[in-house]
Amino acid sequence: MIRLDDDPGRQGVVVLGDNARVLPALPSRTFQLVYIDPPFNTGVTRRRRTLRTVQADDGDRTGFGGRRYRTDAGDGDSGDHGERSYPDAFGDYPAFLAPRLEEARRLLTADGTLYLHVDYREAHYCKVLLDQLFGRDCFLNEIVWAYDYGGRAADRWPAKHDTILVYTRHAAGHYFDRTAVDRIPYMAPGLVTPEKAARGKLPTDVWWHTIVPTAGTEKTGYPTQKPSGVLRRILQASSAPGSWVLDFFAGSGTTGAVARELGRRFVLVDDNPEALAVMRRRLGEHGVTYVTDGTTPCSS
Repeated sequence: MIRLDDDPGRQGVVVLGDNARVLPALPSRTFQLVYIDPPFNTGVTRRRRTLRTVQADDGDRTGFGGRRYRTDAGDGDSGDHGERSYPDAFGDYPAFLAPRLEEARRLLTADGTLYLHVDYREAHYCKVLLDQLFGRDCFLNEIVWAYDYGGRAADRWPAKHDTILVYTRHAAGHYFDRTAVDRIPYMAPGLVTPEKAARGKLPTDVWWHTIVPTAGTEKTGYPTQKPSGVLRRILQASSAPGSWVLDFFAGSGTTGAVARELGRRFVLVDDNPEALAVMRRRLGEHGVTYVTDGTTPCSS
């Protein structure tokens, strides 16, 4: 059993291990919010290749003042360049998710909420699965996160959104603080009073938010990293300050970074050593316990 005590100095726990093994070791009814962004079952290996440039007379590109630079993919050890990857293919995606979602329901507090982040390939299967596991009366929202990046399909409407399915532990009494959510500008401010336009409006179930910018300060280089703004909105609404938040497909650790920023405590789980390395750089050592396989503390 992984103990989550009330030590005020402990902000979070990061576990390197298979979540199928780790989740049963977590105490029931502990987490007010579970957010997961599992692999999307695209059938390919997800890669994120980041580059650096170094000045060199025989470089392959020209910069300011005619200086020559060489592109270097590096080995990834520095944390800001190299290639990171993970496999994204499952023969039966609902069967892969079902036992993990059952554990997620067990781990939720009575007023807890699950956010499952998927794409168009699996969203309909996942909703049917969640209806079975949680009950259709516990379905709260289908959030559409819309963005604009990447290629343009020539034979169909380009896919530019993800789906976030939201289910509560019980049909009534879930935690939701709409007053804590950052407001957004009105799309037609001239149609509301100046006071309303200045205050902004609460988001709906369609979220327009950019991806992590290529040159942004929050970029870690991890494949499919999600922007902090999306997680901030989720945590603001569905978790109280001081509560525990769980992400067991943690990837780059955005959930933990936002949870700490907002005064929540967190447990992050991932079985990819590259993810652990990214999270360790991003979250640091202070107030965070790093664990291997749910039992043994990680070496520094």
